[in-house]
Amino acid sequence: MKTKSQDFASRILAWFERHGRKDLPWQQPDPYAVWISEIMLQQTQVNTVIPYYQRFMASFPRVADLAAAEPDQVLHHWSGLGYYARARNLHRAARQIMEVHDGQFPQTFEDVLALPGIGESTAGAILSLAFGQRHAILDGNVKRVLARVFRVEGWPGHARVQKELWRIARALTPDQEVAAYNQAMMDLGATVCTRTRPACDGCPVKSLCEARCHDCVGNYPGRRPRRDLPERSVQMLMICNVRGEVLLEKRPPTGLWGGLWSFPELDLEADPAQWLAQRAWTPRSIHSLEPRRHSFSHFHLWIHPRLILLKKGGCRVLDGDALVWYNPREDQMRGLSAPVQQLLRELQRTTT
Repeated sequence: MKTKSQDFASRILAWFERHGRKDLPWQQPDPYAVWISEIMLQQTQVNTVIPYYQRFMASFPRVADLAAAEPDQVLHHWSGLGYYARARNLHRAARQIMEVHDGQFPQTFEDVLALPGIGESTAGAILSLAFGQRHAILDGNVKRVLARVFRVEGWPGHARVQKELWRIARALTPDQEVAAYNQAMMDLGATVCTRTRPACDGCPVKSLCEARCHDCVGNYPGRRPRRDLPERSVQMLMICNVRGEVLLEKRPPTGLWGGLWSFPELDLEADPAQWLAQRAWTPRSIHSLEPRRHSFSHFHLWIHPRLILLKKGGCRVLDGDALVWYNPREDQMRGLSAPVQQLLRELQRTTT
């Protein structure tokens, strides 16, 4: 296996020297920059991440800046990127780095793994890319490459399959040039060994690839077992006061869209007029907008927006921190989910 590992790594490194991506904004020996990018790149493609990363780093250039920020500021910069637990964990981890590690990003695998939101592969990526330490990685791109080259049967989400992929990844990781090798493996999966229509002719390890040799590349990695996702429905109340502001409600700190600002929600059977009457608000009109579906990993959410224009009231400052009147024409520091952002854009078009 050692000879094959050396051959594999040398081919990967030679390919990276000629074809690898070397101009990404986070490719620098700065663990903070690498950390932010690795968290953003979880479940998200490079082209989507780049503008978010640049805005995030402009506002929080150091871990101390991120730790000192308010949660709303952090979530505002994450708005639209999805998987918002990542942003909450980043914020928590930044404060932990300040408190436990005196503001210095930790350099041991155990300490990095102890930070909120960091798993084994992310810890290995940070330490290898920023410090050159020898650690294997196993993100989605690397899983796909290894599953095809070594014909690893089964869906990578199964513990047995993941254990085998980790065994292979650790055996192949070279002792030298680990940062380049790990970046190369991610690049290879992202640009050549893609999920659909892989460019096998341009692959540096095509002669080693067992799936290609058996003409079954499309069968690897194994697919997630199919399951029908449940559906839920909710009314979102887009309540506008006479000044053109819209009511937003802060969601609980954990769970779906945790810590973000959203529209008040009601069950599909509930009457919005009754909800308004409880607050002594009189609607001038209530219009139902077109329902739309937003999909999560574990269910589909049908959103039924209700555009409500108030006849009077709704202009006073609200008590507490859970409700605010939001001016959609101003860029305010509020974390908003993608569906809420889209509805606010629609609202601006209908009220201007």
